Amino acid sequence: MNDKKLAQKLKQGDRLALNRAMDAYTPYLSAVAWNAMGPAASPEDVEEVVSDTFLALWSRRDSLQPEQGLKPWLAAVARNRAVDRLRSARPASLPLEEVGAADGSTPEGELERRMFADALRRAVEGLPPPDDQLVLRFYYEEEQLKDIARDLGLSVTAAKSRLCRARRKLKEILTKGGLADGTVG
Repeated sequence: MNDKKLAQKLKQGDRLALNRAMDAYTPYLSAVAWNAMGPAASPEDVEEVVSDTFLALWSRRDSLQPEQGLKPWLAAVARNRAVDRLRSARPASLPLEEVGAADGSTPEGELERRMFADALRRAVEGLPPPDDQLVLRFYYEEEQLKDIARDLGLSVTAAKSRLCRARRKLKEILTKGGLADGTVG
């Protein structure tokens, strides 16, 4: 069953379609959650994000737009749930001498990296549609450009051009914020 038919069946309240969606998309959504949560994620966190995503799918099935497919909707929900989970989680504390010991990083370097990642995420989310989805799906979710272009109703050439313009816009935004080189300035 293709993505659009699956979305139609879900919208009609077909529980078998939910099972099929879970079978088809659990590995993909697990990867989306891992990518969004980074090293802070435990397998239990990822499992909960995926479960929450399918719960949201079922509870919001009436608002699905089958012509847009299911995969982009699921990925956005999983990413948002993962980010929400990160925000609500209390960071585990390590003795200061252990911080950075494993990878040679310093607390200051890690803070700069996180601040840059947060600034970049906010800048990407501030891009106009469909550029925001194009960047998120290509760079964060590592989807194929041809698939993203198809889902967004763009040619691959147009998607490449939009990606190029979006990168320039992001660099401009981050430069104004003093972050273009990847460091907090």
